[in-house]
Amino acid sequence: MSYPESAPARRPAAVLSATTVLLVMAVAALAYAVVDLVVLGGTVDAFRSAARDTSASPEQINDVVTLLRVSMVLSAVVAVLSAPLLAGLALGLLAGRNGVRLATWVVSGLGLLAGCCSVAVVVGERAAPLQLGSGDQSLAELLGLIGDAYPSWWIPLNAGLSVAQGLGYLVVATLLALPAANRWFGRRRSTTPTAPPMSAPAPHQPPSAPPAPPYPPR
Repeated sequence: MSYPESAPARRPAAVLSATTVLLVMAVAALAYAVVDLVVLGGTVDAFRSAARDTSASPEQINDVVTLLRVSMVLSAVVAVLSAPLLAGLALGLLAGRNGVRLATWVVSGLGLLAGCCSVAVVVGERAAPLQLGSGDQSLAELLGLIGDAYPSWWIPLNAGLSVAQGLGYLVVATLLALPAANRWFGRRRSTTPTAPPMSAPAPHQPPSAPPAPPYPPR
């Protein structure tokens, strides 16, 4: 009894391209986290230096500094956590697991949404700065200094990474939906070797009696 042939080891170019994009995004996330933490100290120092010339109290300055630190640290943590997730999805796709492909589509949708929201926040801050009441004028001055405290290349870099992130997730989801990927993942499900059914042993039969001798002639 012969077994069905297993799925071919050669993967379609669409699957290989999708895994490559995911791995590149994972490396980029780690690099972003490192740069984010390196930039944090200089950004806080630049903000404190500029805040001395405002009417804000030391407590208000400290509150905004805390907010700045928490936001940047959270961004770094999210980037660090996303790196192993993307790498794990890439390895699962290489193994031909259709469940991982479904999970990749879910992560891609969430990542695309997050990238669009990040771009919208950056554009909104530049187009319409936060307006506060007259009683919160000092706080408005501090919030207006945050953008200038970052290095000049930091905000454009974040906007570019958000756009690249959204495009990367869109490319991955599209590649995994191509016919070549569908055929490969479908073949991986349908060609799992199965053991042949075992036939039941034949029931034991007693030996047949010898034929009776012919009657003697009379």
